[in-house]
Amino acid sequence: MKTIINRILILIIALTSCNIFAQNQHFVQNGVIEYEKKSNMYALITKKLKGETESYYQAAFESYKKTNPQFKTTKSILSFSKNKSLYKWDETNQSANNSWIGDDAMANLKNVIATDLDTKTSITQKNVYDDLYLVKDSLRKIDWKITDETREIAGYECRRANAIVLDSVYVVAYYTIQIPFAGGPESFTGLPGTILGLAMPHENMTWFATKVTEIPVSDKDLAPPIKGKPVDNKGLSKILLDALKDWGKWARKTLQAYSL
Repeated sequence: MKTIINRILILIIALTSCNIFAQNQHFVQNGVIEYEKKSNMYALITKKLKGETESYYQAAFESYKKTNPQFKTTKSILSFSKNKSLYKWDETNQSANNSWIGDDAMANLKNVIATDLDTKTSITQKNVYDDLYLVKDSLRKIDWKITDETREIAGYECRRANAIVLDSVYVVAYYTIQIPFAGGPESFTGLPGTILGLAMPHENMTWFATKVTEIPVSDKDLAPPIKGKPVDNKGLSKILLDALKDWGKWARKTLQAYSL
């Protein structure tokens, strides 16, 4: 009997401690998150050249490695408040490499994305080679599988979730409930907190938050982009399929990049 009472007391103390922790935990309702995207260009180029036997392909790759690091690094910013956000690229990013062999659509993404979680819609400005599109559509539905794995990112404890998007792209996300906004980098949403870490292992790319700044964010800061040819996701996919029909094995990866 005494043992049972002791166990009950321990349980009460544990539950009380959790409740006190939850009450004292600070939740960030608005602010700016800085992300760093890393693309493993050597791995991407190696995949691109798979099956190619012409010597000039390998010569171009060796030349690229002499003047470029293995990882291409770019920076982006997510401003958020309540249930709206604006994701865009830092203007201080390095200029694109002019080497044709290092040209990768997914590594070069420069999307500007306005997300509205209340209406479950987004407005995305996509620069597709020489054309600028303004894609208005509903948010992508992602079937996330939340795990017990955790890690710290930018000072926040994050939990891991996995998913498959675009039929075959495996995605790993780390989100924190301390920032309740259910968004993240690019067009990834749908978790019970903000995504601070995102990885596409088979695509050799990661996005990780480096800094979270809690500051007021005005409606002006969240204003969606307005320039570009109006289209929805289905319409853009048709345009891309028509344009890439003669691209052979490279068409699929390019289509995936512009569908993110």
